[in-house]
Amino acid sequence: MEKYKKVEESKKDLIINNFIGGVSWALGATVGLAIVVTILGIIIKNINLVPYVGNFVSNVLSFVLAKNPNLIIK
Repeated sequence: MEKYKKVEESKKDLIINNFIGGVSWALGATVGLAIVVTILGIIIKNINLVPYVGNFVSNVLSFVLAKNPNLIIK
């Protein structure tokens, strides 16, 4: 039994098929991520989580800047 199966397609066809498959996969991932982010945005907007997230981010930034004052742009 052979370890590797011999490729019977030409290299050109193999490259074209793999390229098209890669582009399709990337497009699908992008569209899927856009749908998930949109749904999460709608959910967060409807449950009024934005002020809490904003306060959390503000507290984190204040803490980081207090510990590392050289990060402040002058």
